[in-house]
Amino acid sequence: MYKTSLLSACALALACTTAIADNYPNRPIEIIVPAPAGGGTDSVARMLNQYLEPELQQSAAIINVAGGGGAIGVNQVSRARPDGYTLLNTWNSPITTVPHMQRVQYSYDSLTPITSISKSAYTMCVMPDFPADTGEEFLAELKNNPNKYTYGNDGVGGTMRLAAERIFAAYDIEARAIPFGGAGETLQNFLGGHIDIYGGSITPVLPYAQDGQAKCLIVTSAADNLALPQASGLEALGHPELETVLWRMMLGPEGMSEAYANVIADAVERALENPELQAFLDKQGEVPVLMRGEALREALKNESDALGELLSKLGLKRS
Repeated sequence: MYKTSLLSACALALACTTAIADNYPNRPIEIIVPAPAGGGTDSVARMLNQYLEPELQQSAAIINVAGGGGAIGVNQVSRARPDGYTLLNTWNSPITTVPHMQRVQYSYDSLTPITSISKSAYTMCVMPDFPADTGEEFLAELKNNPNKYTYGNDGVGGTMRLAAERIFAAYDIEARAIPFGGAGETLQNFLGGHIDIYGGSITPVLPYAQDGQAKCLIVTSAADNLALPQASGLEALGHPELETVLWRMMLGPEGMSEAYANVIADAVERALENPELQAFLDKQGEVPVLMRGEALREALKNESDALGELLSKLGLKRS
C-alpha cells in the first residue's frame, strides 16, 4: 500500500512538473546582459534573441546592466526571483574570473546552469613586418627577446590577458602587458603603432587580417580557427590543455527549477540550428557549443579553479 501510494505521488509530482513546464513561459522574460550595448556580448545576445523568442513563443527583452567587469549585472540576476522570468546571458569572465578579484554576491555554484551557447578564441596578431610568419616562429621570437615586445589586452585580470599569460608561462616568455578597455581600444593602439601585438577577440581584427594589414599567428583555442588560417591553435603547438577562450552561456538565479531551465536550453538549442544564426556566429569567429545543466557547472568550476590559480601566481587574486 505504501509503495503504491509513493509511486502515485511520484507520478503526480512528475505530471505537475511537466504541466508547469508546458505552461512556461506565459509572460515576457527579461534577459540581463552584463555588458554595454553594442559590444560583442550584446550583439550575440540580441541576435540569438531574434531566434529564441519564436521558439519560446514569448517575448524576451534584452537589458544591458554593465559595470564591474560584468559583476553588477550578474549580481542583479543572482538576487532575482528564481521563477524563470529573469535570466542571464553572459560571457565567462564575470563568472570564472571576477569573483577571484572582487567581492561579489554570487559564484559559479550559486547560479542555475542552463546552457552554454558559443565560444570564440582570442587571437594574437602582429604587423606584416614582424619577424615571424607562424605561431611557432612568433613564440620563439618572443622567447628570444625578453620584454622587448608589448601586447595589448583586455585589462588586469581580463580573460585575454590570462589566456596570453598561460601560454607565455608554458614557453618561459616575458612580454609587457598593456591593458586597455576592450578589444576596440586595443585594436586602435595596435594599428596606431603604440603596441607590438594585438591581443583580443577575433571579430574586430578580422578585416585587417584578411586584407594583409595584420598577421594573426596564435589563437587561444585548442583547435585552429577557420577565420584565421595563418594562426596556430594550441593543439598544433602541443599544448591543447592551455586553451582559454571567450564563451557564452545562459544562467538563472539560484533555485530556478530544472524544468524551466530545460525549456530555455531546448529553445536555445533549436535557435542555434537556424542557418542565419549559424552564419552570424561564423562571421564573429564563434562556433556553437552546447553544455547543459551540471556539465555546464562542471566546466565553470574547472575554469574558475585554473584561472584562480593563475591569478594567484600573477598576484592579482584578492586576499
